Amino acid sequence: MMMKKAGYSIAVLAFLMVMTAGVGKAWAYFTTYASAEGGITITLGDETEIEEEFSNWEKRVTITSDADSEPVYIRAKAFGSGSYPLTYSGDGWAPGDGDYYYYNEIVPGGGKTSVLSVKIENVPEADLENGTMFNVVVIYESTPVMYREDGTPYADWNVVLDNGTSQSGSAVQKEGE
Repeated sequence: MMMKKAGYSIAVLAFLMVMTAGVGKAWAYFTTYASAEGGITITLGDETEIEEEFSNWEKRVTITSDADSEPVYIRAKAFGSGSYPLTYSGDGWAPGDGDYYYYNEIVPGGGKTSVLSVKIENVPEADLENGTMFNVVVIYESTPVMYREDGTPYADWNVVLDNGTSQSGSAVQKEGE
């Protein structure tokens, strides 16, 4: 009788071991593979916005940093028809790498750049009289202000925080406008 009980005990123990052998894998499945629905937008706080005006074949651009943003450096460049060359001017703006114009001052949160003027040059007289359709797109980027060991600020354009394009589309310029 003792032998019979020992045999049953071993059989029950073996059965329990076989049954619990897969529990670890099943538990791992349920803890590893989970899904969720819904979502929220995360704002990281470093945003800039472009403001522009257009008249007399000239686009005037100012870039404003959001009030909650950290101090940034800003660069911009414009694209237009190859038929009409573009010339840039503006206090604090200077040409640099990649055909960008770099704003030489740090723009603090809530601050803005001085005006960058992009002038459309050499428009033929016939186009001036008839009104010409054209499009000048301004793109810009911002990067956080970095500091060297001695405290000197610099821009690392490999770390772009925010970028954007102008929001205006095509425009028609007529003589006298």
